[in-house]
Amino acid sequence: MKLTEQLQEWNENDEYQKIIDAIEGLPDEERTPELISDLARAYNNIAGPALHYFEQSFREKTTEGWSVFEKGEARLRALMDQKDQGAVREELIETCSGLLSAVFSDVSFELGFNGKKYELILTPEGKRTKLFELVYFQSHAPSSVLEHWNILVGRQPSRGYSLGAFGEMVSGQDVQVWIEKTEEQSQSKHISLELYCEKLLPLFKTDESKVWWLLSTLLDQILGELAAMELVEDFQVLDTPKDAVPVLLDELPEILKKMDIECSSDPEHFLENSFIGYEMVPDQNPEADWRLDVFAGSTRCAAVINEYLRGEGDIMDEFHRDGVTAGFLCYPLDSFAHEEERGRVVLDFRDELIAYVLQNAGDDAMTFLGGATGIYCGYLDFIAWDLNAVLASAAAFFENSPVEWAAFHSFRRNVNAVRLMDKRPAEAE
Repeated sequence: MKLTEQLQEWNENDEYQKIIDAIEGLPDEERTPELISDLARAYNNIAGPALHYFEQSFREKTTEGWSVFEKGEARLRALMDQKDQGAVREELIETCSGLLSAVFSDVSFELGFNGKKYELILTPEGKRTKLFELVYFQSHAPSSVLEHWNILVGRQPSRGYSLGAFGEMVSGQDVQVWIEKTEEQSQSKHISLELYCEKLLPLFKTDESKVWWLLSTLLDQILGELAAMELVEDFQVLDTPKDAVPVLLDELPEILKKMDIECSSDPEHFLENSFIGYEMVPDQNPEADWRLDVFAGSTRCAAVINEYLRGEGDIMDEFHRDGVTAGFLCYPLDSFAHEEERGRVVLDFRDELIAYVLQNAGDDAMTFLGGATGIYCGYLDFIAWDLNAVLASAAAFFENSPVEWAAFHSFRRNVNAVRLMDKRPAEAE
């Protein structure tokens, strides 16, 4: 029986460990990208929700999703053209939700018309992890859709905006704001805000959470959702005004401009300029979990690293429901131990790895998140939009590199790593 037939039989009989043992027992030169994919699939079936190799990748879902939207957008425009929007509101939301469900398990959106084009505004609701998905999806919008639509990410700034909800109508003229600059992080300037709205005091006394929602949403609309995500480090709602002189929420964009604080609504600018550096106390135990040996790194998505270190999986669950995987490639650094300027050589190696994967898997196969250096290993962090393509390309790169082994691990701590390459001699039994 051929190996491929044997693997298929084991898979049908749920004998996943046999698949893992058989593929990992092969010489490196016989471990093809297809077999690496079979290996990943077996690990996935053992680990449950850990790695969704079997499901359609987000890259494929994005292509399919825009095709679905293209076929249904005319109906969407017709509904938006109706004079009585109240009569069609429910159908409008249901229609748009149905079109986007081909890509997203859950997504928030708004619809509008700017006088020239219809607008689909995809909102991350304050989640940086969701923002990566929305930016990727936005960047693949076909020209046929863009002929009629502006596809935007994040609520756009709108001075003079009024928001109605919970029987209340509030505008930026009704809200007093006190601003405080906080420490600069990365290249951005951060602020903390305290907001007071006398008009909402009765609601505040009965349901504080509704006031928080109203004011945070109003802030997103006046400042811009992405600017609020980037700049506002702390946000408090007050039940009594402060003694200091306030500004009106409507005036906040101009006040920040005078403070030399830029309010950008460009999602790619937001993500590209959100890298932060970090340091950790490394675990000296070589048998400790992956990444615990890290002493320094940088990232533009600290949430996935923090969740991994805490042993939690909410973000990964959300990613996996959309066919997305966030994880890291890891490889030993002992091959670089005797290099002069070791730090530079290690970073150059990581840059070469990124370039190779993007060239061979496609520049839309993954998004680079950052990297880290540990006592024993180097780490390359990314979001995979097409995980199988990324792993196959990474495995090919490592085969021709000086490192002895390489692996992939999801940002879900309690699952196994996927070994991509191992040149170490087998241990004698």
